Amino acid sequence: MKIFESLETIVETVVEPAAEAVDREALFPRPAIEALGNAGLLGLISAPAVGGLGGTLADASRVVSRLAQACGSTAMIVTMHYCATAVIEKYGNDTLRREIAAGRHLSTLAFSEPGSRSHFWAPLSEAQADGDDVLLTGAKTMVTSAVEADSYVWSSRPVAAEGASTIWLVPSDSPGLAQTKPFDGLGLRGNASAPITADNVRVSSSMRLGGDGDGFAIMMETVLPIFSVLSASCSLGLMESALNRASTHVSRSRLDHLGSSLAELPTLRAYLARARIRTDMVRTLLDDTIDALAGKRPDTQLRVLEIKAAAAEAALEATDIAMRVCGGAAFRKDLAIERVFRDARAASVMAPTSDVLFDFIGKAVCGLPLF
Repeated sequence: MKIFESLETIVETVVEPAAEAVDREALFPRPAIEALGNAGLLGLISAPAVGGLGGTLADASRVVSRLAQACGSTAMIVTMHYCATAVIEKYGNDTLRREIAAGRHLSTLAFSEPGSRSHFWAPLSEAQADGDDVLLTGAKTMVTSAVEADSYVWSSRPVAAEGASTIWLVPSDSPGLAQTKPFDGLGLRGNASAPITADNVRVSSSMRLGGDGDGFAIMMETVLPIFSVLSASCSLGLMESALNRASTHVSRSRLDHLGSSLAELPTLRAYLARARIRTDMVRTLLDDTIDALAGKRPDTQLRVLEIKAAAAEAALEATDIAMRVCGGAAFRKDLAIERVFRDARAASVMAPTSDVLFDFIGKAVCGLPLF
């Protein structure tokens, strides 16, 4: 497809050359996001009726995985944009949908909160009716693209209805929104993830996405499947990056006193084999999860729960192997293995965390209700 040719060009000319500086200086990769928008890739999953490409989840997975091979921060920004877009496509107005499709609008999710932490489905933020408007008050943690995005898909308690939550589209420049501190993290340093607070932020009732009290269903049925798949795609891309960088290093590095390369050491080859197997296992499970969602198979829910945890934990192992195989050289910035190693730490602790997912999977296996 021509769109993937454009993606490859952007990765090679914009994303990859900037990745080291994005990480070192915690820079939001604005040139990469603009290039992706200009190429139509921010509108990949937007409907053709509003000018989008009408891409599938498999297409989105391919984009995120490829971006992650070059820059984990850029891949995570696009992941959260696609998650937000999926909600806006179903419940947003056509004007905004056209802006996203045209690559002129970047959105993101604002779900997790300090009071409920990784239980993102249980917001404590309040929404109070005020005439035809609603006043939002609350705090969000680790909002990807905080301040940099044009809008937040924001969760709160319902205004009046029964249910756990309601979803809103909140412009990021709304008065009353504030970033409490900048992001200075271990990995994904350019994704601008930071806490955002809302102090009586006024939004029109027309900015509600779905019905009052329908937020939980939207999170579980629309957001969780695409987030799990794309988070796993990001982990997969990081695994491929680590494996490629490590295998290249050991193939080029020599033990001159023995007249051989590091790749000729059986121990190192065995480590790389483990990483290759783990990477291919994740890719296979990821493809099967996408197939399950497309075919609405009976095991779809289980696959959605499994794929993020499986990929996150496998990425920890594969990137650890890359560090081990390359030894002291892996600590150097120029190989970028330590950057990939740091970026891969995020998925395991990003809500829903691997531990939360393990509990859900265990409940599913035992025939127990998840909630």
